[in-house]
Amino acid sequence: MIFKRVILPLIVLGLLIAGYFYVALQWSYSNGDRAGWIQKLSEKGWVCKTWEGEMAQVSTPGSSVVEKFLFTVRDDKVAKDLSALMGKRVTLHYEEKVGLPGSCFGDTRYFVTKATETSDISLTPGVTVKQSPPAASAP
Repeated sequence: MIFKRVILPLIVLGLLIAGYFYVALQWSYSNGDRAGWIQKLSEKGWVCKTWEGEMAQVSTPGSSVVEKFLFTVRDDKVAKDLSALMGKRVTLHYEEKVGLPGSCFGDTRYFVTKATETSDISLTPGVTVKQSPPAASAP
């Protein structure tokens, strides 16, 4: 009798909650790429540790308007790759997750899954500026 009234509804509720989180983590509302310079990357959280970062985006070279892209990284390997790319121009591939409650899954909705170094700066479609490596200084 107690099984049908108490335990079974709790099991069903637990399965529904677990199913919701599984779907929310697997399904992406959107995904895309953003380019810029990584300014900050730190591991945060009391119990659930995630990597939280900040990337500076400049719409056109020479512009003084800087947009910040806040992102979360759940994979330690991707965080290590991002750390190695700090100070360089990068392109981040991200997935936007909607419906994850609290900060245990991350502080942002944008979860970075891949980072690549980018050397070209696009001015307009079809027009790019190649960045040259810094010249070596004389001893």
